Parts: sequence; C-alpha cells; structure tokens
Amino acid sequence: MWYRLFKYVLVGPLLRLLGRPEVEGLRHVPRTGPVIIAANHVAMLDSMYLALALPRRVTFLAKQEYFTGTGFKGRFQRWFFTVAGQVPVNRTGGTAAADALTAATKILESGDVWAIHPEGTRSPDGRIYRGRTGALRVAMATGAPVIPVVLSGTDKVNPRGHRLPRFGKVHISFGTPRYYPLTPTHPAPDTCRVRAATDELMRELAARSGRNYVDRYAATFSNRP
Repeated sequence: MWYRLFKYVLVGPLLRLLGRPEVEGLRHVPRTGPVIIAANHVAMLDSMYLALALPRRVTFLAKQEYFTGTGFKGRFQRWFFTVAGQVPVNRTGGTAAADALTAATKILESGDVWAIHPEGTRSPDGRIYRGRTGALRVAMATGAPVIPVVLSGTDKVNPRGHRLPRFGKVHISFGTPRYYPLTPTHPAPDTCRVRAATDELMRELAARSGRNYVDRYAATFSNRP
C-alpha cells in the first residue's frame, strides 16, 4: 500500500513535475516473471525515476546502514526505504557480495523485478564506467532477462552537491531484453564469461546514451566533488 501511495500520491507527482519524464521502450519489459533492470547511474534520484516509470513494483538492494539509524531520523529513514521497496544488504566484509547476490536471487525467484546500477555508485562526470559483475552473474544463474536502461537528465534535476532538486527534463530508455542461458558447454556462470558479458552491457549503455565509456570503476573517482 505504501509503495503505491508514494509512487502515485506522495512522491511520484512531484518527480513528474520536476523532471517531466519521457519514457521509451517500456514495451520491452515483460509484464510478468523475473526481470533484471540494469541502468546507468548519474543521480541519487535515478532509482525513484525508474520506479516511477515501471508499471511493476521494482526492488533495489540498499546499504544496510540505511536501516540501522537511531532516533526519529533513523526510524523514518528505515521506514521510508522499506516502503519504497528497498532490501537491506550488508556490503562490508568478505561475504557481502554473496549476501547481495542471494538477496537478488530471492527477489527473482519470487517472479519480481530487481533493479541495479552495475556501476555500483554514481558516475562522477556523466560517463559510463566499468560495471560490477553481480547482475550478469545472477542473470546467468537464474535465467532472468536483463533489460538495459539509459537514464539522462536526472543529474540536472538532482545535481551532485545540491540538497534541493531543480526543474529539468528526464529521459528513460528501456532496451530489448538480453538473455544469458547456461549451456552444456557453460553449465555455470564462469568468471571470464560474466566479465565479458558485463563489459558488453556497459559499452551498450554508453553507446545508447551517447556518453563515453571508461574502463575503470566509478568508485575510483568517488572522492571527487
């Protein structure tokens, strides 16, 4: 109930007013069954605009720290991320990656939509950076299709370093599904295949967005303003 209330009443209308989102290719997203949404990441509001554009409920994996705060602010933040469809995941320690993949797999096994920004963090300059391999590893293990999505304009509505949003024009483009079936030759997701498929996906996002591709992780530049 709260998810729909936020999407259609409390937050969604404001996002529409600010960004006037234009959506294309939504027909490529299956109406039922497990789906992985893999999008570039240029602003904090990217996940909200994706949820606004998709008619199906979408789930993201969020840092566990968002759910462990204390006091009124901590309780409100925990409640907000929960009703917004976020699932807490511990992203520190040696088992963090495995825990995240397990959580994503459960979402897909339930026939739901899992969305992820393979870059792992916001692009520091709008370019497309090297992707983490988790999305493709889960896709190969579950058979769920991957929908590449290009977001633009969200960084104008939600500029880095500014607390208050601004008016802009958001564009969201959904690409055709990508399938990565396992075969007798490749009965399990192997490191080389997963890495190559991830690189291909990120280069496709770069080509479709008209932005340059950088074969380095965005986190390398995360300390830049």
